[in-house]
Amino acid sequence: MKVAVWDTYVTKKDGSVMHFDIIAPEEIRDTALIYGYGKEYLKTKAQEGRALTSKECRFCHMETVRPQWEAEIKQKGYFIVEMENCR
Repeated sequence: MKVAVWDTYVTKKDGSVMHFDIIAPEEIRDTALIYGYGKEYLKTKAQEGRALTSKECRFCHMETVRPQWEAEIKQKGYFIVEMENCR
């Protein structure tokens, strides 16, 4: 399975910037859906209401799905890779 990687930077409520990737199947091209995935994730981090638009989230590249992502993508439709300041 090929997946799209969406590079995402969101300013948190405390002013720091979280960096995470949204991993979704390559056929999903609707940015509103991708941003929705990001907003769902932000809720789990008590960061609901933060801006998440094309300014914060951009398509980066395609790659082959990694085994540790696949089950969650099949269940939820996406996977989040936490990079920086996601705790």
